This record gives sequence, structure tokens and C-alpha cells, in this order.
Amino acid sequence: MTGGGLLVAGTTSDAGKSVVTAGICRWLVRKGVKVAPFKGQNMSLNSFVTRQGAEIGRAQAMQAQAARVEPTALMNPVLLKPGSDRSSQVVLMGRPVGELSARGFFGGPGGSSPGKLLHGGRRQELFEPVLACLEELRSTYDAVICEGAGSPAEINLRRTDIVNMGIARAARLPVLVVGDIDRGGVFAQFFGTTALLAPEDQELIAGYLVNKFRGDVSLLEPGLDMLLGLTGRRTYGVLPYAHGLGIDEEDGLRVSLRGAVRESVVAPPLGEDVLRVAVCAVPLMSNFTDVDALAAEPGVVVRFVDRAEELVDADLVVVPGTRGTVKALAWLRERGLADALARRAAEGRPVLGICGGFQVLGVRIEDDVESKAGAVDGLGLLPVHVRFAPEKTLARPVGEALGERVEGYEIHHGIARVDGGEPFLDGCRVGSVWGTHWHGSLESDGFRRAFLREVAAAAGRRFVPAPDTSFGTLREEQLDRLGDLIEEHADTDALLRLIENGPPAGLPFIPPGAP
Repeated sequence: MTGGGLLVAGTTSDAGKSVVTAGICRWLVRKGVKVAPFKGQNMSLNSFVTRQGAEIGRAQAMQAQAARVEPTALMNPVLLKPGSDRSSQVVLMGRPVGELSARGFFGGPGGSSPGKLLHGGRRQELFEPVLACLEELRSTYDAVICEGAGSPAEINLRRTDIVNMGIARAARLPVLVVGDIDRGGVFAQFFGTTALLAPEDQELIAGYLVNKFRGDVSLLEPGLDMLLGLTGRRTYGVLPYAHGLGIDEEDGLRVSLRGAVRESVVAPPLGEDVLRVAVCAVPLMSNFTDVDALAAEPGVVVRFVDRAEELVDADLVVVPGTRGTVKALAWLRERGLADALARRAAEGRPVLGICGGFQVLGVRIEDDVESKAGAVDGLGLLPVHVRFAPEKTLARPVGEALGERVEGYEIHHGIARVDGGEPFLDGCRVGSVWGTHWHGSLESDGFRRAFLREVAAAAGRRFVPAPDTSFGTLREEQLDRLGDLIEEHADTDALLRLIENGPPAGLPFIPPGAP
């Protein structure tokens, strides 16, 4: 028997599809519904490793947590990891299978993949495995909440679509279109999105969900009534603008370089001082969510930086992961950040490198895989030599550091040979410079507190980490807030009927339709 389903589409990228999908999952599981998330194809530099060793989008891992299920590759069968503006690594069922140009992926020549599925570079060839994953989930769960990508009305890409209306039509899924009213123009976006779809696709557009509304909902209702009259489709809810959700982002390329890492409420420090953390916003930054656990600590202020002078007052500098290690190294040198990091190391001021950031801190990098730049000198702050291997390391290691248990996950092509220093997870430490391939290690509460005590001591700050901050508990509270948004501000009875029964019958066609 096939379970119910819903596709959460959006009028634009960043309309709120990821958080709405997570909110619906959390609302359903609290009702006793066995639910799973799904996104057929994701483009993101923020990824996660499942317990089976598969790499998936971090947003889908977050949605699985919202649904209280273990994430698997079935929930995100295709992941694209940009390596430049024009090419991406293609990860299929959790494993990299090749590198493709945008033209090669969407149809046309351009690709370097040995895999049969990607031969010729057409993503339509991935449609069958994507649909098979969805059907397997629907046979296992009561409901599957699918997330679309971008907009379903990308008319230039509709022919080869495997994540929006293509999957909705094949699986006969009702579609809920989310629009971000905070940006303005949401009524035009709802109407235009619907009107640019073919009649067969429009039959599946069940209605709309307004996201990030500020103010009195009664002022919006006349517009919603007119939208119903124009399209024959109702609005299933108006979600208010919610601050401080702190939910994993999908794309590290669009992160603000000047703002705080999250909109979280800043709690006062327990000690006399705050601790300032500067994250170098390197090109192709990946898994910048590593610093979320630092931002969750009372008295820790996290910001992204791209200028050397912004490191001056930082108590800790983090060089994060990147999909372009050699490119990031060149960027650090061009902007004077490399010299600033060297000065910090000489002065005993804390620096932490994670994954690609760890690699750039080493002595030498041999890369014939990612950048194909050959041998490149690193910053020389850690006694580490890195060689890039064709095979990607995907792992969920567990270990100990600073006397505390640590869990993490690894996603990298670089193999590090550590030739000195003190052991630190899989990397090393020299003075106040630390390096590791382990993402997510700072989410281990005891280790994070011990690490921050070391940072504060080296920085000369009278900072005291909170003894009771639980990152896992905070994440659960955030997911519950998403479930509350759906439960309190959406027509949940109507949503449940949609998930169980499919698209409403008799939805009108809105001209002109697809060109």
C-alpha cells in the first residue's frame, strides 16, 4: 500500500520550502503519523553523512530529525555539490559518481563521468532511480513530505525536471506552493507560478502557503480572497515571521558575510567577557553549520568575515570546510588573511581549521583531483601534508579530545599525513592552532565546553562556557517551533486531507500555461 504524500514547492529559492517541510514533518509525527522527508535532487554545499556512510543534503538530515527518523540516502538520492559557477560534483545514492557542467547536467554535452547513469550528462536519466526512492519511502511510511527545488515554473528546465512537477506528476502528488511575503510580490508570484504551468501540472497545484508574514493577518485576507477567485485555489495558511529558528541552511554560497551566523537571541555571558569568533568566508564554503553550536553558547558571538582587519579583535578564527581547497588557499593569500592567520599562530592566538580549512593550514597540498593544481604550498601552520584521492572519504567517526567524547562526520577527498604536533581527533594541534577533518565535532557538548575554555585561556578572556547548554536539546526546541508554526497557523485538517487523498478534483486551468 502506498502512503500519502505532498510536494512543498516554492515561488523562488529561499521561499521557505525546507523549513515548511520540516515543520509539516514535526507536526505529523507529533500526531502519531509515521512520516519521512524527501528531496529528489538537491544542490548544496552543506551535506551530512548517514550511519550507512551515504552523503545527503544537510537540510534533509534536519528534516529527518524533525520526523524523528534516521536519515538515509533514499531521502535525497541526487545531491549536486558546486565546484564553480558552471560545474558540480554529482552524488547519487550517497556516493560521488562524476563531475558535470551545468549544460551537461541539464541536457547537452559537458561532463566527465564514467558512470552509466550520467553518460551523456542528462539529469533525466536519474528520474527512474529518484522515483524508485520515493516509491520505496511511500511503501514504508504513512506519509512522505517532498521538498521541491527553486521554482516549479522554471520553464527552461521543465522537460528534464526530476524534483518539482516531474516527480509530482509521476507520483500524483498534490503540490503546496510556498511564497515569501517578506520579499514582496507574493500574489504575483503565486498567480504567475500557476499560470506558467501546463494543464497537467496545474491539476496538481492544490493551493498556497504564505511564509514570513509580519502584521495583522486580517489585512491580508482580501488579497487571499482575490487569489482564490483568480486561481480557484485556496491558501492553506499564513505563517508569521519567526526569529531565531537557527535551522540548517541549504546553500553556503548565499550566506551573509557581515551578519551574525544566526538570528538567535543573544544570551548574556556567564563570565565577565564575551568570546568573539570570526569565520573566514572562503569560496565554495561547505558545512558552515559547524559553527552553529558555537553560536548557541551564551556569550559567544559568531560572524563571517572576508577581510584581514576583521580578524584583529577575534578570540578564535575558524577556517571552515570548502569544496575548493586550493581556491580557498589562494583567496586567503589574496586578501591578506593568510598573513593574518600566520601572525595569530606566532602570537599564540587560537585558530581552528575544519576539513578544507584544516588542509590549507598544512605544509603542502597535492591535488590532482579537485583543482588539478598539482603540488601547492599550504600556510605551514600545522605539520600536515595532504594528498587528494579520487575516492571520497565518508565516515561517522567517534573519538576523544580534551578529555571528552566527540562524535563527528567526515566528507573529504584529501588524505592528511600528520608529521608532528599533539593529536587532535584525526588531525593535530600546535600551540593554539588546531586542525581536523571532523565536521560536527562542536555539537558534542562536553568537548565544545572544553575547547572554549582552552580558547578563552589562550585569548586572555574571562569567558566561562555555560555548564548546561545542550545543542541537541536546542535543535529539538527549534524543530518543535517549526511544528508549532504549522499547527497554529495552517489549516491542518485541510493539509491532512491533501496528504491522504491527493490533489482536489476540478481545479481550474489558468492561462496561458506552459509556452
